[in-house]
Amino acid sequence: MCADLDERAALTLRMMAADGVETARSGHPGLPMGMATAAWVLWSRELRYDPADPEWPDRDRFVLSAGHGSMLLYALLHLSGYDLPLAELQRFRQWGSATPGHPEFGHTPGVETTTGPLGQGIATATGLALAERMTAARFNVDGEAPVVDHRTFVLCSDGDLMEGVSGEAASLAGHLGLGRLVVLYDDNGITIDGTTALSFSEDVLGRFAAYGWHTVRVDDGEDVAALEVALKEAVAETERPSLIAVRSTIGYGAPTKGGTSACHGAPLGPEELAATRAAFGWPAEPFFVPDDVAEAFAALALAGQARRRAWEVRRGAWAICHPELAGEWERQVSGAVPDGALDALPSFEAGSALATRVASGKVLAALADRVPELVGGSADLAESTNVSLPGAAVQAGDFGGRVIHFGVREHAMAAVANGLALHGGFRPVVSTFLVFSDYLRPALRLSALMGQPVVYVFTHDSIGLGEDGPTHQPVEQLAALRAIPNLAVLRPADGPETAEAWTVALGRRDGPTALILSRQPLPVLPPSPAGWLALQGARVVRTGGGAPDVALVATGSEVSLCLAAADRLADAGVSASVVSMPWRERFLALDPAERAALLPPGVPRLVVEAGCRQGWAEVAGDRGAVRGLDRFGASAPGPVAFAELGFSPDAVASAAQALLAPLPPLMPLAPLAR
Repeated sequence: MCADLDERAALTLRMMAADGVETARSGHPGLPMGMATAAWVLWSRELRYDPADPEWPDRDRFVLSAGHGSMLLYALLHLSGYDLPLAELQRFRQWGSATPGHPEFGHTPGVETTTGPLGQGIATATGLALAERMTAARFNVDGEAPVVDHRTFVLCSDGDLMEGVSGEAASLAGHLGLGRLVVLYDDNGITIDGTTALSFSEDVLGRFAAYGWHTVRVDDGEDVAALEVALKEAVAETERPSLIAVRSTIGYGAPTKGGTSACHGAPLGPEELAATRAAFGWPAEPFFVPDDVAEAFAALALAGQARRRAWEVRRGAWAICHPELAGEWERQVSGAVPDGALDALPSFEAGSALATRVASGKVLAALADRVPELVGGSADLAESTNVSLPGAAVQAGDFGGRVIHFGVREHAMAAVANGLALHGGFRPVVSTFLVFSDYLRPALRLSALMGQPVVYVFTHDSIGLGEDGPTHQPVEQLAALRAIPNLAVLRPADGPETAEAWTVALGRRDGPTALILSRQPLPVLPPSPAGWLALQGARVVRTGGGAPDVALVATGSEVSLCLAAADRLADAGVSASVVSMPWRERFLALDPAERAALLPPGVPRLVVEAGCRQGWAEVAGDRGAVRGLDRFGASAPGPVAFAELGFSPDAVASAAQALLAPLPPLMPLAPLAR
């Protein structure tokens, strides 16, 4: 067995990861084996953490962006003393274990963010690093010891750097000068399909230098001294983020599979694992830990505990001297909305008309002064999406503002928002056109998976966008967003409903909210008591008398369209109720009696939405129909596009009357647009 403690510690991590993958007969041993030494040097020399308090606010964050190498992280957490017993490593990738195939936030102590989709980790880490700087600007006091003073470290792979989201995020990180972001790049030259020469020949360090990063190369991933020097240089660099390219060997030590793609996504196999043990002179006992390695990790944990306690003393003194700052810190971290904040919501005059994107901007402006943790911006569309938070812009060297100019980087914008939310205390707001939700969907999905309260403002929500045409007119996006679990998709019909939607968004602490807003002006509808949207997801805006003949159900701009159609029906002697359903999934979660109060059983229902019909069958019911749009839009003025594609008052009225046969229709039925 090797005599050097650094070598033994790295070998312990290496073999523990290989044993976990072998036990599961599933997983990725290559990265943990290749980067074990770099991980040990980071955790033993630079990373500040306390396993006894995984939520210590001023801990350094470690993000395993290459989430397929999760057994390396689990081995580090277990050996460091986090609440992750060996039995959980032995149940790697099994049902109910604390060691899932890819790290999951909230599932395993010490996991800072969910990773696995490549590029997401480094992009989310950019948000974590930005959040640290913004929090420091808000709560550190000049001339006093800082209470916010930590770093974000990342371990990423070739795949992370091939994915476009990492480039978006790295460009933004360099522009903002996030000097407390340090990335270790596992430059092993191997992907699943073979060598990176097949698809990836760029000068990575040159690219990152062009982004404004400090870059350095370590030629040998087993060179402890070189790794230590590179990390110290990166930590000392405060004006630029740092990328350390570590030339490693995937599956280091495996006699035949090491250095090849054979150990990327499959266990070594019993024979290769035994040969690896023999090559290292390592005991045959699975998950073996030498006593001195266990002692070294225990000593690091004690040192981390001492650092955390010293910080608590420092923070206690700061809180005594600055009680208002301390109180605001606690409130923001708790996620509680300030008392009276919702009293500032604007009112909207009955009979007036305004786009819901404009109404949203008015609500956000009113909330901003009372909810300082609202931060964010747009993908270079603030004027169009009306997400113009009052206050200064965040920029390199000055992080005291709240407005973040993400540039035309939708995907990174959403991932950075996840990092801001995960850091604790911020309520990120990000915005773009609804059709471009496709560009950021992977990060939005992680918002929902991790239960992070990011607010997504998606405007220009339908064919009403008009002349920009089918490339910009969303059709399938609403259905796609509603398919994501734990995402609240709200499409309000007017200004007051938009204010209700913002109230829902601020009240959610365990998941994101998507606000779907119109470009075109919409009339202000009859009011309903406050709180209805959170309670039932829908409301009746026109009763149709005691017993309506038909119920029209709609969202967004189509609600006022249905009201006009109801007038046409009334002229023909047909009574129609109109139900606005901004939050369909909330309505569907109601019990039958609550649903019946809004949509009486036995009354035929016509659902109207200028988008894919998918998902509306349960609302329409057996006697109902859905008037949707199962084709792309067209370039024309918004009202013309609506009319030509079958969304006029007369067309909706005729479709509703067709449900009441044998009554004759008001006009020849227009076919549903396809």
